[in-house]
Amino acid sequence: MINFSARHVDFPAFIDHSVSDWIVRVIESHACTSGDLNCLFCNDDDILEYNTAYLQHDYYTDIITFDYCICKVISGDLIISLDTVHSNSILFHTSFRHELLRVIIHGILHLLGFSDHSAEEKLKMRELENSALNLYSTFH
Repeated sequence: MINFSARHVDFPAFIDHSVSDWIVRVIESHACTSGDLNCLFCNDDDILEYNTAYLQHDYYTDIITFDYCICKVISGDLIISLDTVHSNSILFHTSFRHELLRVIIHGILHLLGFSDHSAEEKLKMRELENSALNLYSTFH
């Protein structure tokens, strides 16, 4: 089951069952099954609090992913700062919607086992994000 919630921010109006369906399809395209996924939309202050408390990182970020996967069942928590997503959408000259979808699927790809530490991994992650975003466009 995929749950979306918001804390200290307005819930993004376009987040609906089509986004959940898309996430499930991406997961299944990697020969995995969707388990329990929770996506919390929050502000920069909230994500800094999570980042400091759980990861001992004293900085803002767009997403923090907590992995609860067991074998090929993909489960976890995605904590997403809508403030940072908005700032990044301006920085990267893209829509807020596009940037938020990219961040959501970025977290899902981490749960699927993909990393983005090296330049090669970042390139692969970007390719997978773009592929998933192309899949999303078929839903609309």
